[in-house]
Amino acid sequence: MNKQVSSLYVHIPFCASKCYYCDFNSYVSTSDVMDRYLDGLDRELELVAASYQHEPLQTVFFGGGTPTIFDARQSERMMQMLHRHFRMADGVEISVESNPGTVDLDKLHVLKDGGVNRLSFGVQSFDNDLLVKLGRLHDRDAVYRSWELARQAGFDSINLDLMFGLPGQTVETLQSTLKALIELGPEHVSAYSLKVEEGTPFYTWYERGKLILPPEEDEVQMYQLVMDTFRSNGYEMYEISNYAKPGHRSRHNQVYWRNEPYLAAGSGAHGYVGGVRYINQKDVPQYIETTVGGKRPVVDTEEITEVMQREDTMILGLRLLEGVTFARFREKHGTEMLDVFAGPIAKYRERGLLTVDDVGVRLTPEGIFLANEVYAAFLGDE
Repeated sequence: MNKQVSSLYVHIPFCASKCYYCDFNSYVSTSDVMDRYLDGLDRELELVAASYQHEPLQTVFFGGGTPTIFDARQSERMMQMLHRHFRMADGVEISVESNPGTVDLDKLHVLKDGGVNRLSFGVQSFDNDLLVKLGRLHDRDAVYRSWELARQAGFDSINLDLMFGLPGQTVETLQSTLKALIELGPEHVSAYSLKVEEGTPFYTWYERGKLILPPEEDEVQMYQLVMDTFRSNGYEMYEISNYAKPGHRSRHNQVYWRNEPYLAAGSGAHGYVGGVRYINQKDVPQYIETTVGGKRPVVDTEEITEVMQREDTMILGLRLLEGVTFARFREKHGTEMLDVFAGPIAKYRERGLLTVDDVGVRLTPEGIFLANEVYAAFLGDE
């Protein structure tokens, strides 16, 4: 059953500097280029809104890059464009990614007045030495200053991003970061282990033997520590890397994990509508030229077959701790999950990595640590 699209992702590709581990589509740039980018984004949002049948938006996510690198004027313009081209549903969730040190009260008030009700800060660590090793511009003090400003501006749903398995990190240093984070009391935390991605300085250093990462058993211990700490402090682990206080799950990210459609705009953004994925131009000058010229910047589309859609429903859905229910699979694909995936489900149930009950299929506590192996089993099974 095709669900009507009601989510939008907007990519803002600008950062104050490029972190050593980052392989996202992000660039250091100037204010006038950012203004031109907003000219193009305005046109693209208009074209996207006209190209697809959509409901009033339930979720909007401004990601990056660092959307809060815009000044107050540019931030206001960004929010006005959104509301000019799209209607918002009652209770819409509008999230904006941010980095500590890139916000001030003026900007935060502009975002709040524009309907933003969820902020996400890329904190990564409270350890200043580790932040330097990651190539982050902020330090621990900047986290506290930005946090205070966000609370002062009235934001009561804040996510903090955290990383573990970092070069030089120990279980003890992670413990002190977790303590500092719990003391702040964010409503939501995303905690990911470091992935060394090709094309990043970290990858080059790793290949040359100059990036020393914690041993695997320490990383497993760190993940367990993260899960235990948040669960014992009133957070619900609802996805393999995400923890929320009651009522504060990320609604936008659940759209991805439930394999539901979403619109996307901005350079390098990926959308998924009507069983088709589309990818926008990454190059910012090309993106600006295309969009200011009144054309959509789509450079690639892929029709996602029914077979691939079923695989995606399982692989993405098993990231959620509730897993994939038989009813949702049936409603989405018009067939029974066990008719399609009996093999991998039986295999990983037997190994103690999947739980199967009357409701559906989900990872066991042991399965969480071997999640990637479990996901791979659902590829190309038919």
